[in-house]
Amino acid sequence: MMGQTQSTQNGKPLASLSLDLDNEWAYLKTHGDPAWESYPSYLATVVPRILHVLARRKLLITVFVVGQDAALEYNHEALMQIAGAGHEIGNHSLRHEPWLHLYSEDDLEQELAEAERHIQAATGQKPIGFRGPGYSQSATMLHVLARRGYAYDASSLPSFIGPIARAYYFATGQFDAEQRERLNRLFGSWKDGLRPLKPYRWRFNGTSLLEMPVTTFPGIRVPIHLSYVMYLAGFSTALAQAYFNTALWTCRLFSVEPSILLHPLDFLGGEDVPRLRFFPSMGMSGQQKIAIVERCLDSLVHRFDVRSVGEHAAVVATRKNLIEAEPND
Repeated sequence: MMGQTQSTQNGKPLASLSLDLDNEWAYLKTHGDPAWESYPSYLATVVPRILHVLARRKLLITVFVVGQDAALEYNHEALMQIAGAGHEIGNHSLRHEPWLHLYSEDDLEQELAEAERHIQAATGQKPIGFRGPGYSQSATMLHVLARRGYAYDASSLPSFIGPIARAYYFATGQFDAEQRERLNRLFGSWKDGLRPLKPYRWRFNGTSLLEMPVTTFPGIRVPIHLSYVMYLAGFSTALAQAYFNTALWTCRLFSVEPSILLHPLDFLGGEDVPRLRFFPSMGMSGQQKIAIVERCLDSLVHRFDVRSVGEHAAVVATRKNLIEAEPND
């Protein structure tokens, strides 16, 4: 439904910005490369780049941190830089396994608790927001998050493109039958494209949990997060920028307060991480990609009042008549 978005004090509608701090080993693990087992990290390289871009625009965002990275001392300096700059720290699971929907309730409790412990020790913040790796989500996960006192989940990607992205990973990776079965819901299913685009409440067992979806293009439900924009930029930077600007305009038209997602590879080129050259857009240099990110963020800031996901969720939580949904697997 079209209409006016709720403006903030500066006269702009609200938006949020987050970054999933997936590390090199996490991409190698999802790709089926055994080199992940030594936990190679690019955080010392990419975090200063990210913080510089954000600081120039005075943006405070949510950074979803993987617990395993927080557990490793050689990542602590980079993680402390993020927290020290004032950014919200979210939980992106302990082991970054996109098959959390297959976990038992006890396993999920342990996964979250251990991730929280390492993240809090490394950053000084206890996460109140969660995003599943590969947008993995289940009713059991939502129940556990609510019981553990989380204010919001941000794992929903309401898009029809998930199976296509999953097919690409299967085509380029090295997976056996068991691994393919575990990854059978990586990036979601076709029916995820029917989920609400605006924030909503999960209701269950007399309690609730706020869902803050990663925004997709209103109407056509294709991704607009920056990794997708980078993919388009591989064909034409002008096309990529026009696409992102049109998506933001359409969000305004349909009264959608966008929650935009960044990834570390939006700031890194193939020269920075040679083992990840298989990933889309890694043919571009880090400098080229940062220029694209900066133009997109400037467009976002021009049109919206950009906050962390936690701040955005706190405002949304005060609103009446939010859509409600019952979780199911």
